[in-house]
Amino acid sequence: MKIVALAGGVGGAKLAHGLAQVLSPEELTIIVNTGDDFEHYGLYISPDLDTVCYTLAGLANPETGWGRVNETWNVIQNASRLGGPSWFNLGDQDLGTHLERTRRLRERQTLSQITKNFCQAWGVKHTVLPMSDQPVRTIVETDEGELTFQEYFVHRHCEPRVKGFRFDGIEIAEPAPGVKEAIQHADAVIICPSNPWVSVDPILKVIQEIKKPVTAISPIIGGQAVKGPAAKMYSELGIEPSALAVANHYRGLATGFVLDEVDSQLDESVRGLNMQTLVTNTLMKSHDDRKRLASEVLHFIGANV
Repeated sequence: MKIVALAGGVGGAKLAHGLAQVLSPEELTIIVNTGDDFEHYGLYISPDLDTVCYTLAGLANPETGWGRVNETWNVIQNASRLGGPSWFNLGDQDLGTHLERTRRLRERQTLSQITKNFCQAWGVKHTVLPMSDQPVRTIVETDEGELTFQEYFVHRHCEPRVKGFRFDGIEIAEPAPGVKEAIQHADAVIICPSNPWVSVDPILKVIQEIKKPVTAISPIIGGQAVKGPAAKMYSELGIEPSALAVANHYRGLATGFVLDEVDSQLDESVRGLNMQTLVTNTLMKSHDDRKRLASEVLHFIGANV
């Protein structure tokens, strides 16, 4: 099977890594959210792209799921002593990525070409594509006004109450080279267990149409997000956070849905949304968990495609 995986954040990176352990480079393409990209210290930062690439390369910090393993923080600590902002931690190794990406972007190289070169340097053999080479910026509408995503997520610790989302630049953003072709040649599309509102929706809005079977994995288990503010966002938008709420989010798009065994009582309700379901252990605590879940999802897709 040829698979396209849509990913963002730590959960998306973990399943992408699991899929990469099972599928060959010719069988897997990973399309990553860039809606939370931003500039900091004059550098172009791509948090989701870096998290996915670092994870695939075996470079990610295993404790946090983001950033680099064996990281040091000398630059940011010294900059903050001089009055620079310290709310977004940039490790010394990580800074090398951002410096080189920014240099290349200023030379008018595209984000997709830069990502390809970085993956080659890191030994990542599977194709990783940004959703678009054009900038899209996720804006969180809150009770304290509009905030850029990183301002809301990192600087404000997700404290402001969410009222909605906007994606600046989405109207003119085109899928990055290779995105449409990957989906066209895929047997199925997998939506990784990423935040539906801010990690997956930007990708879907850029792609616009998917004429392939789509299977989504819930990032919410037992009413709680495994990582990040997805459950909080659902609650503040007046929706009870649950795997069923996630399934409803993808209603009309997803033909298959994967939920944790903790939420097995929701299986019938999800099926009522015209989705085939897989109930299994979706928590990925180890590399073996990632590979097991990926294998189970692929088997599920193969039985239903």
